[in-house]
Amino acid sequence: MKWVSLARNTSRRARISSTRPHPRALVYRGPASLPGCPEAVADLLASSVWNFDVHFVGPDEELHLDESTLHSAALYAQPGGGDLDGAFAHLRRHVPAIQHFVRSGGRYLGFCLGGYLAGRSPGFELLPGDADQYVAMRSAEVHTTRSTVLEVDWSGQVEEMYFQDGPYFSLDRHYRRYYDCDASILARYRNGSIAALKIDYGQGRVAVVGPHPEADESWYRGDGLDAPEHLSTDLGHRLINAVMIR
Repeated sequence: MKWVSLARNTSRRARISSTRPHPRALVYRGPASLPGCPEAVADLLASSVWNFDVHFVGPDEELHLDESTLHSAALYAQPGGGDLDGAFAHLRRHVPAIQHFVRSGGRYLGFCLGGYLAGRSPGFELLPGDADQYVAMRSAEVHTTRSTVLEVDWSGQVEEMYFQDGPYFSLDRHYRRYYDCDASILARYRNGSIAALKIDYGQGRVAVVGPHPEADESWYRGDGLDAPEHLSTDLGHRLINAVMIR
């Protein structure tokens, strides 16, 4: 399915988009995701400044997840889903292709489960560290896997975001000795742990987030939550810019 960008043509947007007029973005949709999650990520990408040509990829889609399809794209997005072990069982055979895609210059964007999958236990091993369950931390302000609204510090500004059992991210203590790059921390949870980050991987880049900046009002209503006055989709656009811009 092709999605058309809804972005208005401001001067900055035109300047960014002109670098890649219609880069292809792939969004996974299949048994390692949940209904509504891939579609929300596709909407977020389509409404960004990048004029993405967005396609779903998966076992029941027109495009299958393989090396050839990945290397036709600028970005691959892994949306939210259910159980990590179950999802990885469906995706394990694609790990080499995803790693090679990013290492060769592609961009990986992971939301919630897609953030977990960027880690290593189990996962695609795209991070110099790992992703783990935030609600399992003793210092977390929430300990339920039900959906809720959390406050995160995004680049110095407190934002309310939709959250459901998302990950926090940890970096290996001495990762700079082995990775010729620095991680950029984009957001932190209330207890200081990492909620979103970006980092280079080979010639490519990885950006991951634990909460859901792609969530629209229907997500909140569907779970009986009061939507914040300011939805966080603009944070999703900033995440996309972070992974795309060198």
